[in-house]
Amino acid sequence: MATHTNSIEEKLPFQEKFGYGLGDLASNLVFTAMSIFLTFYYTDIIGIPAAVVGTIMLVSRLFDGVTDVGMGVLVDKTQTRFGKARPWLLWMCLPFGVATLLTFSVPDNTLTLQVVFILVTYNLLNLVYTAINIPYGVLNALSSKDPHQRTLLNIFRTFMANVGVIAVSQIVMPLVQFFGGGKDGWQMAFAIMGFLASILFLITFLTTKERIASDSKAHQAPLKQGLKALFSNRYWLLVLVFFVCFFTVVALCFNTPVYYAQYILKDPSLIGMLILGSVAPQLAALFFMPALVKRYGKTTCVKAGALIMIGSYLYLLTNPYDSTTALIATAVKGIGLAPIFGSVFAMLADTIDYGEWKTGIRTEGLTYSAGSFGSKVGIGLGSAIVGWVLSWGNYAGGQPEQTPEALQAIISIFVTIPCSLCAVLFLLMMLYPLDKQLPAIILALKRRHNSATDSH
Repeated sequence: MATHTNSIEEKLPFQEKFGYGLGDLASNLVFTAMSIFLTFYYTDIIGIPAAVVGTIMLVSRLFDGVTDVGMGVLVDKTQTRFGKARPWLLWMCLPFGVATLLTFSVPDNTLTLQVVFILVTYNLLNLVYTAINIPYGVLNALSSKDPHQRTLLNIFRTFMANVGVIAVSQIVMPLVQFFGGGKDGWQMAFAIMGFLASILFLITFLTTKERIASDSKAHQAPLKQGLKALFSNRYWLLVLVFFVCFFTVVALCFNTPVYYAQYILKDPSLIGMLILGSVAPQLAALFFMPALVKRYGKTTCVKAGALIMIGSYLYLLTNPYDSTTALIATAVKGIGLAPIFGSVFAMLADTIDYGEWKTGIRTEGLTYSAGSFGSKVGIGLGSAIVGWVLSWGNYAGGQPEQTPEALQAIISIFVTIPCSLCAVLFLLMMLYPLDKQLPAIILALKRRHNSATDSH
C-alpha cells in the first residue's frame, strides 16, 4: 500500500522526478502524433473527407470524457501494494503500444468500412490512453503534499512532454519515408512509437512512489457524493473551463502546421520547424519556471504566458505568408506556452486540496478524470474545428493548390482562432485567486489530519 506522510516539506529525489517526466514523454510520443499527424493521415493518406474526420474526433472525445469519470472512480477504489495510481501504468503500458499501432493501420477498403475501423481504433486508443494517463496525472497529487514539489514534478513532466513533441515532429516523417512512405510507412513508424511509449511508461512505474494515503473520506465516498463535492468546488470548475480552452489551443497549435507550411508558406519542409519553433523555446523557458512560479505564483505566470501568446499571433497577422515572420511568431508563442504548461496540472492538483478543505472529501482520481475530460474535449474540439473550418473553406485534401477561401480557413485555424482563445485564458485567470489562499488551506488540512491521527 502507499505510505502516508504528514510532512509537506519532503523533497523528491531527482530520479523520481525524471522518471515521472518520462511518463509524459511516453504519452506525447502518441498524443503529439495524434495532434500533428492523425487528421492529415486520415484526410490525405487514407482519403477520408475532412468534415467526417472532424466530427469523428469530437464525438469520440465526448464519449471518451464519460469513460474518464469511470476511470477516475476506478483509480479512487484501487487498493494494491503499489498504491492506487501506479499499478495502472504497469497494467496499461503494453495495450497502449498496441492501440497506437492499430490506429495507424487503416486498411484499404470501402469508405464506410474505413470510417468504422477509424471509429473503433481511435476510440480504443482513447480508452487505453484514459486508463493510463488519468492514473499518471493522479500520481502527481499522491507523490507529495508540498505544492512546490508538485510544481517541480509538473515542470519535469512538461519538459519531457516537449522532448516527446520534438521527437515526433522531427522523427516521424523521416521514419515514414525510411519505411517506404504511404500507408505501410506510417504503420511501421507508429509500431516503433508505440513500443517506445510502452517501455517509457514501465520505467515511470518502476521509479515513482505514492506517499499520500487517502486519510479522509475519499475511498468511502460513493460516486454521487464525490460528484457533488466536485461540482461544489468552484476553482475546479474554473480550471475545467481553462483546460477546455487551453487544450483547444494546443490542438490547433499541433494540428495546423502541416497545412500552414504546405499551403500558406509553400514549403512543406517547414512543418518540423514550425513545431520545433514552438517547443524548443518552451524547453529553455521551463528552466526558469520553478523560480518564477515560486516568486510570482502560478496564476501570474499563466496570465503572462497568455499575453505573450496573444502578442505572437498579432505579430503573425501582420504578414501571415512570410516564413521568417511565421518562425519568429512561433518561437514567441513557445515562450508563452511554457508558463501555462508548467502550471496547469499543478493547478488541478491544488483544487484537490481546496476541495478536501471545503468538503472533507479527497477524490484525486475523480478530480483528475474530470480534468482529463476537459483536456480531451479541448483536443477534440480543436481537431473538430480544423476539420470543420477546412470543410467550410472547401479544402481539397491531397491537392497541390487550394482556393483563396481554403487558404483563409487555414490562416484562421493557425492564427485567428487560437489568438481569441488565449484572450479567454487570460480572463479566466483573472478569476482564480487560489494561489494566495493555498498556503493557509494546506496548513489547515495538516492540522485536521494531525487532529484525526491524535484522536485515534
